[in-house]
Amino acid sequence: MLCGACLRALRRPGPPNCSRCGAPTVWPVERCRECSGRRLGFASARAAVVYAGPARPLVAAWKEHGLRRVATLAADLVAEALAAPDADVVTYVPADPDRLLRRGHHPAERLARELAGRWRLDVVQLLVRQRGSRGQPARQAALPRAERVRNVDDAFVAAARPPSRVVLVDDVYTTGATAAAASRALRRAGAERVDVVTFARTVRA
Repeated sequence: MLCGACLRALRRPGPPNCSRCGAPTVWPVERCRECSGRRLGFASARAAVVYAGPARPLVAAWKEHGLRRVATLAADLVAEALAAPDADVVTYVPADPDRLLRRGHHPAERLARELAGRWRLDVVQLLVRQRGSRGQPARQAALPRAERVRNVDDAFVAAARPPSRVVLVDDVYTTGATAAAASRALRRAGAERVDVVTFARTVRA
């Protein structure tokens, strides 16, 4: 799926990193300017690669063009970059129904199942969407951060009572709005700690 040169061109997001959101930083910090003052819900967020260079067309092929086996490569890269989590279960950000119908598959769920197999953890669907993106005026990826936060606020509810420690998987961390909203839903339902894992993340200059 990727040649050797493209694999080598994939960038890692640090270290050093922000301890909370995982953004690369000049030196290790507890909260960076990207996540300071925000109600995140998760204890940490980590990604395997930066969402730039060859990662962009790879994710597009995976999410929009049906190249489902990218999930296996993505899971290999995540497992290589990140230590196995100290968690009870793996779950995933649930799909927007319209996108699931259009794509015919859910990348976050497939990535979660691939990672759970490597980490020897169970996968449980702990969240459901109680609505799609508010009003559906634009795709979430096209919105600025403030609008993304409003767009997914209270979009998720727990489908079951979660255990204490949960790994929440998604494909790409952009602003953290979706991960934060899903994590808050898990925390409200009883999870004590939620750690977010994604294949890629956007890095801002």
